[in-house]
This record gives sequence, C-alpha cells and structure tokens, in this order.
Amino acid sequence: MDEQKKDGQINIELTDQVAEGIYSNLAIITHSNSEFIVDFVRIMPGVPQAKVKSRIILTPQHAKRLLKALRDNINRFEAQHGEIDDNAGHFEGIPMNFGGPLPEA
Repeated sequence: MDEQKKDGQINIELTDQVAEGIYSNLAIITHSNSEFIVDFVRIMPGVPQAKVKSRIILTPQHAKRLLKALRDNINRFEAQHGEIDDNAGHFEGIPMNFGGPLPEA
C-alpha cells in the first residue's frame, strides 16, 4: 500500500495549464435532485454573447461543503482586508459597465 494512502493523504496533481486558471465574472448555478451544476461565464463589454468557460458538477454534499469552505474563506478575507462590497459595479448580480461608461438607449 502507498505510504500516502496509509496516512490518509491524497496526492493531487496541478498541471501548468490548469494552474493558469480561467477568469470568470459570472457564475450560474442550477441543480437537480442529485447534483449541482456551476457554470463559470466570462462576459465581455461590447460582446453580445457570453461564453461558459468552465462547468463544474457537484454532488449536493460536496456543494454544501464548498459553501462552507467559501464562507470560511470569505470571513477570513474580510477580517484581513475589510468587507467585500458585493454590489459595487453590478446590476442585480450581473456586471454591466466593467468600469466604463454606462450604455445608453
């Protein structure tokens, strides 16, 4: 038996491509009775169609563990850097102006 398995550790590989990350400025979450689906989307100014850049499918149990981990990390971040303003530059949760001028009709 592998020594790491004896200690309850998991060897996790992070490839260079995955380590670069994918930028997303919108997440869409849906669920069924057996899974949660999180689509990470990148919206670009002046581009009428946004693209899903990554889709993550989670069990309900893992989704709840992720929620707890995010909550813990956000609490630690805000303790160190101050409260995150989750309404800055957004309209009903969707970024509309990207820091530039607002669209006019």
